[in-house]
Amino acid sequence: MNEVLRRDAEAVVRSAIDAVRPDAAVRRALTRISLTEDLYLAAVGKAGWQMASAAVRYLDRPLRRGIVLTKYGHVMGEIPGVICREAGHPVPDEGSFRGTREILEMTRGLKAEDMVLFLLSGGGSALFEEPLIPPEELQDVTNQLLACGADIVEMNTIRKRLSAVKGGRFARWCAPARVEAVILSDIVGDPLDMIASGPAAADPSTCAQAREIVRKYRLRLSPAALECLDRETPKTVENVHTQVIGSVRELCRAAAAKCEALGYRPQILTDRLDGEAREAGTMLARKAKEVPPGTGRTALIAGGETVVHLTGSGLGGRNQEIALAAAEELRGVRNAALISVGSDGTDGPTDAAGGYADGGTFDALLRRGIRIADVLRNNDAYHALNAVDCLIRTGPTGTNVNDVTVALIDRG
Repeated sequence: MNEVLRRDAEAVVRSAIDAVRPDAAVRRALTRISLTEDLYLAAVGKAGWQMASAAVRYLDRPLRRGIVLTKYGHVMGEIPGVICREAGHPVPDEGSFRGTREILEMTRGLKAEDMVLFLLSGGGSALFEEPLIPPEELQDVTNQLLACGADIVEMNTIRKRLSAVKGGRFARWCAPARVEAVILSDIVGDPLDMIASGPAAADPSTCAQAREIVRKYRLRLSPAALECLDRETPKTVENVHTQVIGSVRELCRAAAAKCEALGYRPQILTDRLDGEAREAGTMLARKAKEVPPGTGRTALIAGGETVVHLTGSGLGGRNQEIALAAAEELRGVRNAALISVGSDGTDGPTDAAGGYADGGTFDALLRRGIRIADVLRNNDAYHALNAVDCLIRTGPTGTNVNDVTVALIDRG
């Protein structure tokens, strides 16, 4: 293992994540809102606790009520005047349903003079859920979508129509009260209707598109669920004002700034990385190998969100598969390394944020009898990377703005 590149790579991702924590951005957003006396707070998503904590510190008036609904392990303490709840992700569970019902009860029967400060971040699609079909079927549909390789837009197009709070329906529920939505984006391009499945955004997707996704992936839905797909979602919402306060572009820029501070010449290749995770890992590793000799220290940066098509029963996440695929491509390459992490600190259903690989990772795995092709076939990147100390663990970060992959190359 290249200890210098490993140290620099971890320093880059940690610095980038620190730079996109939402505290200062929430404060700036609040200065642009004319708050009312009758103020309610709902914070939903993996960054919900961090955003709510920042908001309460900066608010100049007390809340009528406030509720945070975030992922298990993401509540970091009490927030004055705010109830904090935790729930399941990426599959909604009873905590999701119970916490959502609390938010709906808090916002029931609001008046025009009331205001809902809606702090929204990625993960909300699973955390914020009032299903229109039996909860067990909703969980099954979610698992099907996660396994088939559907991208986030396709997943959320389906999930909107099976929910009483997604696709603009929460905004309609709050009317005539005004909703001030402050959003931390975890989706490439920041589409408001797709971030957490757009609870406070008009939905431009169509019933026909939803039906086509079902056909494309051969999803198994009951007649009741298929009927929900044919009900149109709100195409306008009149009571919402929205601010997007963070995105993967800022994450990439922050990574580039830290790379430059460490003496690397940074190049942001894209902030719209998508497709199969393992293919992205191979592609980025190849680009690292193509950096010519004599060019000194270079950093290649890519942000976005890839997908994993489940073919096995192992444990892992998209960033871990990126790193593992890169390890095969980088075998024997001196002075090149790649690190890939989720900005929220959790990659897939694991306790790791992502993975690391350099020119020695492939052979380190082989010495333990681990073949990368077999691992990827079983989607078991977590255990493989853990065996060679190549998992990256940050713990919950308090933010969520997609993933970042950084390749460091020293061709001095």
